[in-house]
Amino acid sequence: MRVFDGVDELRAAKGTEIGTSDWITVEQDRIDGFADATDDHQWIHVDPERARGGPFGTTIAHGFLTLSLLPVLLKGVYRIEGTRMGVNYGLDKVRFPSPVPVGSRVRGRVEIVDVADVTGGVHVSTKITVEIEGSEKPAVVAEWLTRQYV
Repeated sequence: MRVFDGVDELRAAKGTEIGTSDWITVEQDRIDGFADATDDHQWIHVDPERARGGPFGTTIAHGFLTLSLLPVLLKGVYRIEGTRMGVNYGLDKVRFPSPVPVGSRVRGRVEIVDVADVTGGVHVSTKITVEIEGSEKPAVVAEWLTRQYV
């Protein structure tokens, strides 16, 4: 876990990879729960029998499920001390290069892309590459935008 002591230390990390998260296993119950929460019950995600005959030979996680894991993946990689609060500002450049088959383990590789001053704090662009264990292609590559207020 990397701990930044304020936004100046965060600024100094601009352009560097700061770490990787622990692995998380994506099980069918997580996929089913996401399907229920989003009302997206497409068979490739929730019907293991039908998915066996599909293009991946098994069910796969929703791309947006994998994207929704970013907060849990990042919380083990870094934190910023000395700020009042951090808020989610949005996402840029989100891509889903490879599906996540049920039972796969994923982790996040984190890079601080940019830290720019805004009124009351800084705007942080963080690139997260969600890797799939044993796969050369990542599941997600996204730039997550946050604001850290001091």
